[in-house]
Order: sequence, then structure tokens, then C-alpha cells
Amino acid sequence: MAKVDHDLTDTQWLALQAAWAGCAYCGSTTGPYQRDCVLPISRGGRYTVDNVVPVCGSCNSSKCNTEVTSWLRRKRLDERAFLTRHIEIRAVLAAEVDDIDETPAAEHDDVDVPG
Repeated sequence: MAKVDHDLTDTQWLALQAAWAGCAYCGSTTGPYQRDCVLPISRGGRYTVDNVVPVCGSCNSSKCNTEVTSWLRRKRLDERAFLTRHIEIRAVLAAEVDDIDETPAAEHDDVDVPG
């Protein structure tokens, strides 16, 4: 099996955990959380901020490589609520990245600007 790129940074992972404030699937707030690919790696997904959500160990092991919407239905979890929230969080995180990208480099305290 080919190696899959892990494009999710630690900062993005922390932002995802803060945005979801619990398991993305069942809402459990007892952590620790695991990274789950909404579109599984085996189905072409990647470890990216757009495809990873924080989940409890129980949901992660239950979902495994299953397609997320069919798994949510089978578990009688709120598919619509998950998908809506997933889209909202992705939009917020994308806007934050755009804001950072549009800020002049000199305004970033944590970035070394070549002189």
C-alpha cells in the first residue's frame, strides 16, 4: 500500500479540535480525540484539514473505513447536523487561513522576514 501524505499540521489539528469541541460524530466531550478521515484513506481520502475531524475512540473504531453518511445513518446519528457543521467549520478555518495569507509578512510576529 502506498504511503499517504499527512498534510494536517499540529496547528490545524488543534483548531479542528477547538472548533468541534468534542467528537464530530457523537458529540462526546470526554477526549482524547483521534483523527478520522471523513473520506477514508482506502477510498481516496487524505489527512488534510478539509477531510479530518476529531472523534472519540469508540466512533473511530466503529466507523473504520466506512463511508461517513451510511455509517451515521446506521448508528442513528444526525447526518444532516454533522454535514452542516463540517461545512461551517471548513469555511471558518479556510477564512482564517485566507486572513493569514493576506496579512503582510511584517505583521506576523512569529514569521521571520528575510531582510
